[in-house]
Amino acid sequence: MRLVTFSDGSGMRIGALDAAGDVRDIAAAAPSLPRDMLGLIAAGGAALTTARDALSRAPVVAGAKILAPIPRPPKNVFCVGKNYHEHAKEFAGSGFDGGAKDVVPPFPVVFSKPHTAIIAQGEPILSHLDPTGGLDYEGELAIVIGQGGRGISKAAALSHVFGYTIINDLTARHLQKRHSQWVLGKGLDSFCPMGPAILTADEAPDPTKLRLITHVNGEKRQDALVADLIFDVPTLIEAISAAITLEPGDVIATGTPVGVGIGFTPPKFLKKGDVVRIEISGIGVLENPVA
Repeated sequence: MRLVTFSDGSGMRIGALDAAGDVRDIAAAAPSLPRDMLGLIAAGGAALTTARDALSRAPVVAGAKILAPIPRPPKNVFCVGKNYHEHAKEFAGSGFDGGAKDVVPPFPVVFSKPHTAIIAQGEPILSHLDPTGGLDYEGELAIVIGQGGRGISKAAALSHVFGYTIINDLTARHLQKRHSQWVLGKGLDSFCPMGPAILTADEAPDPTKLRLITHVNGEKRQDALVADLIFDVPTLIEAISAAITLEPGDVIATGTPVGVGIGFTPPKFLKKGDVVRIEISGIGVLENPVA
């Protein structure tokens, strides 16, 4: 099931995409369900079963506006850097790595984006917030946590996954390099497009089989299987939860594959009027214009 958060002018609530891509109002078909995504996730497996059963009788919502599936997660969005082998090499050779010693990191590199960076499918990326002209894209699979916890083992990690969505980990490369850390280069308003939907974990029991493709203005830039991750989904959940309690609805962006703008000579930075389209099999398409 592909769950969405949407608005139709009468408020924000949860829905699901049907096979035709139409938004179905599952809350209307099952009034006992929470009306927000965090509430649905926290309600556990029984609520998800109710939502799934309601889909076939849920009405189509005419004129629905799809929002970010989780507009405000419990914490900042966790993000992982340099987590595909070829991208780690690409980044190390770009001159933007800030002098990091290891090309391939021995442990996950984790940073975060504030909720104010989150925008939805179709909303504009605010390029003017990066006055240095180094705007870059990073297509990524993101994990949505279901059952929370601290000290989650790799063996148990997938049972804590509610589902998966898409994130564009937009980056102001010159700011990233200038500050020698990543939050100020990656946490700007509009620099975390998310969506369009959450693919529930039962639809992707083996996330390594998911494929990510990124286009910029119709030109394919990234194409990789999630199997190419250096640190896989269970490893990331174990590493982050070792001493940080994960909560229902927390989001972890898993890293980007080779093919980002700084990997080209000269770099292919985004500019006003560009369109970034990221697709992950099963989840859908996240497309945003650069304004």
